[in-house]
Amino acid sequence: MSLIKGRTDDMLIIRGVNIYPSQIEAVIPRVPGLTTNYRLVVTREGTLDELTVEVEGSGDAGELARLVKETTGCSVVVKVVPPGSVPRSEGGKLQRVHDLRRL
Repeated sequence: MSLIKGRTDDMLIIRGVNIYPSQIEAVIPRVPGLTTNYRLVVTREGTLDELTVEVEGSGDAGELARLVKETTGCSVVVKVVPPGSVPRSEGGKLQRVHDLRRL
């Protein structure tokens, strides 16, 4: 049994893999050109869940996808977006998780 890597109420289950946003946040700075402004978008394609990481900056999406898979064991889609693109609340706080499976 592995140690808890983040708050259990923040945990996402993607294709049977427990993923904590903090795990992804920890690897983003390892890719030059990316900022820590990110959002996780969870969708369901048929019966399979898919996780997309939207991160601001100009770094290598493939490198971040590789690091996330290495860290979590789950394949993700990475989209590098221009600075200021990740949605924020009225107070300016980043919206970290956007779960579209519930809609």
